[in-house]
Formats: sequence, C-alpha cells, structure tokens
Amino acid sequence: MVYFVTIFVGFFIGLIAAIPIGPVNLLVVRRTLAYDSMHGFMSGLGAVLADAVYACITAFGFTALAQMIKGHSTTLEIVGGLMLFFFGARMYVAPPNIRLDEGEQQESKALPLLRAMASTFALAVTNPATLLAFTAMFAGAAGVVGQEASFYATAFLVIGVLSGSTFWWFALTTITGLFHRHIDDRVMRIINKVSGVIVTAFGIGVFAHLILRVH
Repeated sequence: MVYFVTIFVGFFIGLIAAIPIGPVNLLVVRRTLAYDSMHGFMSGLGAVLADAVYACITAFGFTALAQMIKGHSTTLEIVGGLMLFFFGARMYVAPPNIRLDEGEQQESKALPLLRAMASTFALAVTNPATLLAFTAMFAGAAGVVGQEASFYATAFLVIGVLSGSTFWWFALTTITGLFHRHIDDRVMRIINKVSGVIVTAFGIGVFAHLILRVH
C-alpha cells in the first residue's frame, strides 16, 4: 500500500514537472502538428528521459553528481540558451508544407523519431533548474517515502515520476493530433512563426538571467 501511494505521489510530481508551458512543450506541439502524434510523443519522451536523469540524481542521493551539475550550471545554461536560439530560428523559417498525409511516402522529409527524441532530451537536460525543482518536490515527498527511504521506495517514486511525465506527453500529443488534419499551410506558417519567436524569447530570457546573475 505504501508503494502504491509512493507511485501516486511520484506520478503527480512528474505531471507538475512536465505541464508548465515552455520551449519543450511548444516544440512537442509544433512537431505534432507538423508531422504527427508519434513524432510529438517521441519528442516528449526525450523530456521524460531528461526528467529520469534529474529524478534519479535527486532521489538516489547522487550528491557529487548534483554538485557537479550545479557547478557547471552557467555552462549548461549557455548551451541551453544557444539551443533555444537554434530551435527558435529553425521553427521560424520552417516551411509550412511538411505535414505528412496518411499513405504518403515522404521518408526523406520526415524527422527521424530517434532524432526527435534526442533533440528534446538535449534541450531539457541542459536546464539545471529542473534539478532544483526535483530537489524541492522530492523534499516535499519525504513524508511519504521517509527520511531514510529504502531503495525500493525510492525506485517506485522515480517510476511514478516517469509515469506522470509520460502520461502528460501522451495526452498532449493525442489531443493536439486531433487537429492535425485541420491545419492548412497558412495556419501552419503562423504556428511556425509564433513558436519560433516564443522559443527564441526563452533563449533571450536565459541569457538575460545569466547577465543579471553575473552583475
């Protein structure tokens, strides 16, 4: 029963970590509309893998690794900011007619699924704020897992986190995918431009934060 509650708590931690609208959410939605639900979901799984990395570091007490990440937080933020600029520019100039209709064989134009997952993983894992978020949320869950949590209890908590995060990306891409067939080139062009500007704005925000922190 305790393990069930632990998974349940972890599930909501995973949801809380995944739901906030940010560049990864925008990228996943845009790919779902531009390609299909599978491409969007695989992109979401990249974020799940990043959550898995930070959840394991936090939950299993890899203090040395956590300190190393915090020590290189500036480098990670710079890399993440540059990636946001890159993805933002790619979105902004992307052609509107890349959507794949059922039965079409356009393998050369399709984004490889593993590359879709790897790109969002790289974007999500270069955000050291995720580590701080999991540290705070896992501290709040300490009353359920226990201050001296067993390996199994901690593992179930991490499983719950990954389940919650995966559920969010599945729900988001499934619902977004319902609109896939109703998006014409004009609307897709607008989505590309707006998404590109917003993601680039997130990149500007990252560098503005770095500048303010230095001063």
